[in-house]
Amino acid sequence: MTNPYAEWFEQLRAEYGDQLQAMPLPDGLPEHLHALIQSGDEEAIQFMIKLAWQFGAQVGYAAGARQGGGEAAPTRPPRVQA
Repeated sequence: MTNPYAEWFEQLRAEYGDQLQAMPLPDGLPEHLHALIQSGDEEAIQFMIKLAWQFGAQVGYAAGARQGGGEAAPTRPPRVQA
């Protein structure tokens, strides 16, 4: 069985990967993320992803509201059914 989120992520990576590859991250963040990966701190990594997701959703919602998009909800990946 395939993971719909993983498919969605790979589609985004194929579409925007080159653009984002050139985007610099704040000083120290790549090293911090590497340390979290090396230590196996999955909880901290998930927290970082949740923050990024939340910030992105807020920016997207605000941009839609400014353009008169009304009550457009942030786009989410498909749900993975157990």
